[in-house]
Order: sequence, then C-alpha cells, then structure tokens
Amino acid sequence: MAATDIARQGEGCRTVPLAGHVGFDSLPDQLVNKSVSQGFCFNILCVGETGLGKSTLMDTLFNTKFEGEPATHTQPGVQLRSNTYDLQESNVGLKLTIVSTVGFGDQINKEDSYKPIMEFIDAQFEAYLQEELKIRRVLHTYHDSRIHACLYFIAPTGHSLKSLDLVTMKKLDSKVNIIPIIAKSDAISKSELTKFKIKITSELVSNGVQIYQFPTDDESVAEINGTMNAHLPFAVIGSTEELKIGNKMMKARQYPWGTVQVENEAHCDFVKLREMLIRINMEDLREQTHSRHYELYRRCKLEEMGFKDTDPDSKPFSLQETYEAKRNEFLGELQKKEEEMRQMFVQRVKEKEAELKEAEKELHEKFDRLKKLHQDEKKKLEDKKKSLDDEVNAFKQRKTAAELLQSQGSQAGGSQTLKRDKEKKNNPWLCTE
Repeated sequence: MAATDIARQGEGCRTVPLAGHVGFDSLPDQLVNKSVSQGFCFNILCVGETGLGKSTLMDTLFNTKFEGEPATHTQPGVQLRSNTYDLQESNVGLKLTIVSTVGFGDQINKEDSYKPIMEFIDAQFEAYLQEELKIRRVLHTYHDSRIHACLYFIAPTGHSLKSLDLVTMKKLDSKVNIIPIIAKSDAISKSELTKFKIKITSELVSNGVQIYQFPTDDESVAEINGTMNAHLPFAVIGSTEELKIGNKMMKARQYPWGTVQVENEAHCDFVKLREMLIRINMEDLREQTHSRHYELYRRCKLEEMGFKDTDPDSKPFSLQETYEAKRNEFLGELQKKEEEMRQMFVQRVKEKEAELKEAEKELHEKFDRLKKLHQDEKKKLEDKKKSLDDEVNAFKQRKTAAELLQSQGSQAGGSQTLKRDKEKKNNPWLCTE
C-alpha cells in the first residue's frame, strides 16, 4: 500500500465507542512512572557580570549549597564553568547542571564577550546532533547537556541596559530561552525599580531581543503565566542566611535600616521566578529547547551538509535520495579534482622535464667549452715544451762547440810554448837578449 493511501485512511479516521474497559487510560500513569524511574535533567546558564550574586541565587533557588570557587575580576577572557549535581526531592531525581560565565564583563574590551557563550551553546547542540546521527544511538541514557534556560543577570543601575547586555541577549535569543532578571534589586528603591523594568522592556522590544515568554496555550497555567509575563524582568534577591522573623526562620538579608525577606513578594520577585522556572514551566523550557532552538540548529546544520526535504520542484525528497544525490555530487567533485590534479601533475612533469633538458643542454655546452679550453691549454703547453726542448738542444750544441774550441785553443798554446823553449836551447843568444 502506498504512503498516500495510508495518509488518506488516517484523514478519514472514525471515532467508535468501547463496549467496556480496555485499560489504555493508564498510559499517563505508565509515562509518569517511566519518567520518574529514569529521572530528569535540567541545565541552567547564568550570564552576568562578576559580583551580581549568580551563585547565591542558585543556592537560594534550590535550597542547598552548591560547591564552587568564587570568581575574581582578573580573568583575561570569558570562561564557562559547568558543574553537575544530583538532586532528590521526594521520589523524583533531577540531574541539575549549572553553567556560569566566569569573567563576563570584566575586560576593558568587551566586544567579543558573547562569543565563548555562543560557542558553548552550539557545542552542546553539536554533541546531541552527533549522538542523534549515530547508527547505534543511546539517547535514553545520553546526558543531555543542552541549555534549557538562560538566566541573564542585569546590574541594578536604575538607568538602562548596558550595550554589552543588549548585544549578548540579541546574539543568544535564537539559541536559548532567555529569562532576564534584575540582580540585587534591593540596591534601588521601589519607584526606581518600576521605572527600570519599564525601561528594560522598552529597550528589549526596540532592539528586537526575543526573551522567553511563559506559555499561555495550556488552560491550567494560562492565567498565571500571562500575569507573570507582565512582571518580566523579575527583580530578585538571593540569600542563604536564615533569620528569625516573628516565630519563623526565613531567608533574608539584614541591613542597618531593616530586613529584606527573600520569599516575601512585597520585597522582591524571587518567589515568582521560582514558581515560573521550576514549579510550572520547567518542562516547557525543556520542550522549547528541543523543539525550537535545537531544531533550528539541526536544520541549519543539515542544510549546510546538503540535506533538504524537497527537490527544486518542491516535491518530497527522502533522506536516501538526498544521500545518493550528495554522494554522486561528491564523487563528481572528487573525479573532477582527480582530473585537475592529474593534469596539474602532467603539466608539472613536462615543466620539470623541460627544465632538466635545458639544464642538461647547458651542462653539455659548459663541458664542450671546458674541453676546448683544456685542449687549447694543452696545445699551448706542448708548444712551450717543444720551444724549451729546442732551446735546451741549441744550448747544448753551443756548449759543446765552446768546449771544443776551448780544448783546441789550449792545445795550440801548448805547442807554441814548446817551440819557444826548444829555440831557446838551440840559440843561447836569444836568452841574453
């Protein structure tokens, strides 16, 4: 049966009465029991400048003392510190993760302060997407680290939002559910606080910042959520110190001029925040994170990877068809690159061969020049040798002739002397003369 035929049958679904009790009315109870046995997770991101009481407010919200080191104002950049805690209330278990922005707003140049926060949120989405795309998924045991709520702490200046706050919230509103709160609201008066809330709301609207709105589609919570939406941003005070007020021990802050009660709605909006964040809308925050923010990230990521739901003719496009089209496209690009690389390789080989031939030709020419030069030098040396040999032979001939003349002269001189001596003996008068 074709898928279109199945769809038509579904559209024509009829309602039939039951003759007796069947038992599927226990499905909600089954779902509750399964959810309780598995436990729940909730992840809160606290964004705000150092010293606005983020850790104290978390301790106050969950009525416990979370371990953590106090942050300083000397951080070179914004760092995100994540801590996970297992909480138990009655028979319900909650795995709570609190992520704090250490060093946010402490730098002189605050231009890129929001980038580490965005990268952290995207990293959690990416981790969930990779787990979802695995062949063997274990999502029922996977620790979901996606941020469900972002509590943005606003300094109680009483004037207007800082540019850092506007830029950061604008960058984050498409990635996380933002709940703005005015921290340490006991630092300004009631009238200033009212004006400050109006100013903040006006600036958020004029700058197009989308904050989380408590849902009003459920009749059971529509009235209270609609009322609470009008109280945003919440002006809160946090304190883990308990003071005795009347006959009760209550969380409060003691000042020289009086006492501020954390859970007194006439003093601050802490109770409203706790009701909206934990007791009424925690599941909606989780659902919004998955169905809105994560789906947006997932869609953009898959579109970047080339996946789409429809073809150019707006017809349905299955994942298998997308995969095949992407695979063929990739193979085509691969073959094209291989051909380009082959041609480039051939071209480079030819160029190298031409260079080698040119170098070989130059070597041969140089060799011929050197050979000719060697032959010329050799010929010159041979000519010089021959000339020297001729000179030596001529010298020897002259020497021999000189020696011969000398010997002949000495022989002639000796014979003349003997002749004179003989004449003297024969003629004595020659001696007297």
